[in-house]
Amino acid sequence: MFNKKIHKRIKIIFLIIAFCFIIIICKVFYIQVFDYNNLNNLANNLWSRNLTIGANRGKILTSDNITIADNLTTVSLVIVPNQIKDKNAVIKDLAEILNVDESKISEHVNKKSSVEIVHPEGRQLSYEIADKISALNYDGIYLLKEGKRYYPYNTLLSHTIGYVGIDNQGLSGLELQYDKYLTGKNGAIKYYSDAKGNKLDKSSVYEEPTNGMDIYLTINYDIQASVERELNNVMEKYNADGAWAIVMDPNNGEILAISSKPDFDPANYQDYSIETINRNHAIWATYEPGSTFKIITLAASVEENTIDLLNDTFHDSGSITVEGAKIRCWKAGGHGTQTYLQVVQNSCNLGVNTATHINFKKAL
Repeated sequence: MFNKKIHKRIKIIFLIIAFCFIIIICKVFYIQVFDYNNLNNLANNLWSRNLTIGANRGKILTSDNITIADNLTTVSLVIVPNQIKDKNAVIKDLAEILNVDESKISEHVNKKSSVEIVHPEGRQLSYEIADKISALNYDGIYLLKEGKRYYPYNTLLSHTIGYVGIDNQGLSGLELQYDKYLTGKNGAIKYYSDAKGNKLDKSSVYEEPTNGMDIYLTINYDIQASVERELNNVMEKYNADGAWAIVMDPNNGEILAISSKPDFDPANYQDYSIETINRNHAIWATYEPGSTFKIITLAASVEENTIDLLNDTFHDSGSITVEGAKIRCWKAGGHGTQTYLQVVQNSCNLGVNTATHINFKKAL
C-alpha cells in the first residue's frame, strides 16, 4: 500500500511537470511564430533613433489656380551629442557659422539627449550656411530637410490666409482653421545606436514624408488683386485708418474677394501689432446697415410701383410718430416738401420710413 501511494504521487508530480513544460513550449512557440513581429519592433525601438524629415504643408490656391501660400525647402541643424568626438571644435565652428554665442551651441552639444534640434539658431537655414556646416564633416552633425511657408504675393489676402509658426503650425486664419488638413505627416531617417548613443553598424531606414492636402478657395485672383489695389489707393488718398471690402457672387454666395486694410505680410507677422494681424474688419466687427439699407427699401418701392420717384412727394416736418414711437429726421426741422428722388439724395429717414410703410400696406 505504501509503495502504491508513492508511485501515485510520482505520477501526479510527473504530470504536473509535463504540463508545465507543455505550457512553456506553447508560449515559446507563440512568441517565435505569432508574436515575433511585435517583439522585434519593440527590440528595434530600444536602439533605433529618428531624425525627423519635415513634410511640406499643403498649398492654398485661388479658384483660378494661383498659388497664394506655398513652401520653400530649407534645412535645419540636428545634433547627436554622443556621436561628437571633438565637442570644443564643433562648438567653435558652429557658433562662428551661425553667428551666435558659443554658450548657446554648447547647451545643445553637451545636452544629455539622444537627438538635439538646434532651435531656433539652427532652424530653416539658407543653403549657403548649410553648405558651410556640411563642409565641416563632423560626426554627430546632421542637416535635415524642412519646409518653410512662403507667401509669393506678400500681403495679398493676408487676414484670410493667416500665418504659421516656426514649426509650420497654423496660428491664424485659414492656416489655423484647416491646419489638420494642411499639415502633412513627417518622415524620418532611422538609425541605430547603443544606450550610450554610439552608432551601430546597421543600415539606416528612410521613411518618406507625406505632404499636406492642398486647399482651393472661391477667391478669384484678378478680382482680389483689383480690390487690394483700390483699397490701397483709398488708404493713401484719404489717409484713412482702415478700409475693407467683400465681393460676393450673388448667384451662389461664393466669396470672390475679401480684404481689410491695414494688412500685413504673413511671412513676417512678428513685425506687426496684434491689432493689425488679428482684425479682419470685413468680418471682425458688426455694423448696422444704416443709410445703406435705404437704397434697398426705395428700390423695392420702385419695383412694386408703390411710389413714383419723380412725381410723388413727401413733406418732411422733422419727425413723425409710428405705432407710438417718434422717429426724427437726421436734419433738425426736416427737409420740407421733396420728391422721393430727393428723399434718396438727402438720405431722409422719414421719407424712407414712409415708403416702407406704403410697401407693408400693399403687402397686407
